[in-house]
Amino acid sequence: MEVKEAIELAKKNNQAAFNFLLDRFWNDVYGFQLKRTQNENDAEDITIQTFSRAFDKINTYDDKYVFKTWLITISKNIHIDLVRKYKSSINSKINNKQDDTIYTIPDESPTPEDKIIRKQNLAKLLREIKKLKPHYQEVINLRYFQELSYKDISLHLDEPMNNVKVKLLRAKKLLAQILLKSNA
Repeated sequence: MEVKEAIELAKKNNQAAFNFLLDRFWNDVYGFQLKRTQNENDAEDITIQTFSRAFDKINTYDDKYVFKTWLITISKNIHIDLVRKYKSSINSKINNKQDDTIYTIPDESPTPEDKIIRKQNLAKLLREIKKLKPHYQEVINLRYFQELSYKDISLHLDEPMNNVKVKLLRAKKLLAQILLKSNA
């Protein structure tokens, strides 16, 4: 399969085409992010977000641009957004009167009400996860509840790591659709 053919098939929601594109360009995007973030986990998370966003917006891809460049641009923008979000969460203020630096760090610890809401949301999320097919439930459980790495999940399921990544990506998309329907 060629890239152009895979893109056209992906626009028609062909899962094999998505797998092909993910396998073909994963290392390029991951390598790009690894150089930027200097952190394997951050690079992996941003790469997954990149493919998720790219696959969601595949119909907006213009073939006069190189697909790899399009993916790298998406990846770069996601990283910039994350850096901005991180910087804005730490508010610093300098008090010139005392020549001391004062840092105002917002208290983000959950209130008792937040804890109750979080428990209710978790219970709802677990109910919604049970609506997924068992193999999607398992991969979500391994990644987010048992906090296994992709490599460990791959070994546990005896599947190639790219299959685990695609399966997790698909599970998250399906779960998001279920959650949207239940909130409507």
